[in-house]
Amino acid sequence: MTNMAACFERRSALNGICSRRKFTVRMFLLLCLGTLLVGNSPVGVMADNWPQRRGPRGDSTTQETGLPVTWSETANVVWKAALPEWGDSTPAIWGDAIFLTSESDGKLLLVRLSTKDGQIVWTKEVGAAVAVRKEAATGKRSSKFHDLQNLATPSPVTDGERVIVHFGNGLLASYRFDGTLEWRRNLVEDYGPYTIWWGHANSPVLVDNLVISACMQDSLDGETTELAPSYVVAHDKTTGKVVWHTPRMTGSHAEEGDSYTTPQLRTAQGRRELVVMGGNVLDAYEPLSGERIWSVPGLTGGRTVTGPTLVGDWVFTTVGMRGALQGLKPVGRGQLPGEIIAWKETQNTPDSCSPVAWNSLLWVVTDNGIGACYRQATGEKMWRDRIGGRDYKASPVAGDGKVYFLSREGLCTVIAAEAERDVLASNTLDDEFVASPAVSNGRIYLRGKKALYAIGAK
Repeated sequence: MTNMAACFERRSALNGICSRRKFTVRMFLLLCLGTLLVGNSPVGVMADNWPQRRGPRGDSTTQETGLPVTWSETANVVWKAALPEWGDSTPAIWGDAIFLTSESDGKLLLVRLSTKDGQIVWTKEVGAAVAVRKEAATGKRSSKFHDLQNLATPSPVTDGERVIVHFGNGLLASYRFDGTLEWRRNLVEDYGPYTIWWGHANSPVLVDNLVISACMQDSLDGETTELAPSYVVAHDKTTGKVVWHTPRMTGSHAEEGDSYTTPQLRTAQGRRELVVMGGNVLDAYEPLSGERIWSVPGLTGGRTVTGPTLVGDWVFTTVGMRGALQGLKPVGRGQLPGEIIAWKETQNTPDSCSPVAWNSLLWVVTDNGIGACYRQATGEKMWRDRIGGRDYKASPVAGDGKVYFLSREGLCTVIAAEAERDVLASNTLDDEFVASPAVSNGRIYLRGKKALYAIGAK
C-alpha cells in the first residue's frame, strides 16, 4: 500500500506539470514503475543486487548509500541465520533471494535464503563429495584442499532467473529460482582432473548468454608426458552446452601455474574484454568467442590468489605470492610491452585479498592486517598502517564513501574512502570469516563459517 500511495502522490504532483509540459501517461507509468522498483529500499538507498563474487561490476564496489557503519552481535544485526557448515563462497543476492553454497557431511549444497528474515527457502543437494585434505592426498602433486577452504569455495552467480554454481570437484550446475534443476555437468569429467595444489576455487561469471569458467593449474610438466590443461571455457547458460573452449597454457612451472582468481569483464578500447590473471600472465579474451586479445607475460611470482581490479582503462593486480602490486593500462592486441606497467609497489602487498578502488584511490590489505591506500594513476602511497585484525582472506568492499575490511577473526574495520587514514569504526562478530562481504538493499551481508549475518537498520 505504501508503494501505491507514493505513486498516487507522484501522479498528483505530475498533473500540474503535465498541463504545462504535456507529459504523457506513458511517462507517468514509467515514473510509478521506478517508484515501485525501489519502494522497499531504505530512505536514501539506491537498491543494488549483488549477483556474483565481487558484486554487480566485479570490482567489489556498490553504488548504494546509507550503509551501516557500526554493529556487533547485539546491535544493527537485522538477522543472523545458521547455515549448514560450511563454505567460503560469497552470497549471490537478487531481489529477495540469497544464494550460497556449502559442503556439509559429504553433500554439496545450494541454499536459498530470504532477505526478509534469513529463513531458508529451499536447499538442493547438487552433488556428493568431500574435499581431499593434505594427509589423504596421493602423489607428489595431487590436488588437496587447504584447511581454510573446501569444495564450496567458488561463489554462485545469478542473472535474476537462474543461479549457477560451481564446486571444487568440477561440478557446474544451473537452478531456477524455484529450485528446479536446469542443467548439470562436470568440468573434471570433460577436461580432466584438477591438479591445482590447494583446491580449485575459481568462481564463474556471466556474460550475456554465457557462463564462463577458468581453470589455471600446475601443468605437471616434468611429472607426466601429457600436460594437465589450463583453460577458459564458456557454456550456454540456459542449456549448459559448450560454446567455446580456449586452452590457456602459459608455460608456468609447478605451483606457479596455480591460480584461484575469477575472470573480470571490462569495456575498453571500444570493446569488451574478459581479463584473467594467473600462471605468471595477465591476458584478455573476447567474451563471446574466446579469442585471446592481448597478453602481458613475465609476471613471474608464485601461485596467484589476488584477483585483478578493473577501473576504466586501468588494471590493478598483484603478482603471485606477495609479488609487486602494479597499475597497468593494457592497450592494443597481441603480446604487450612492459611499458604498459605504469607503476609498481613491492612492499606489503596482498596475497589473498583483491584491491578495491574508489574515487581515484586504491586500497589493499595484506594477510596479516597491514592496510594501504594509493593514488590509482601514479601509485603514490597515501598511507600504510595496521588496521587491526591478525588474518585477512576476504577482499575489502567500498561504497557510500567507506571501505570495509573484514578479518578472518570477525573484526570489520570501516575506513573513510579518502586519502587520509580515518577509521570510522571497528566492529566484531563471533564467527570466522573467509568469504568477502556482499551488499544489497542497504545491508551488508557477512558469511561466516557458521552463520550468515544481515547488517543494517532494523
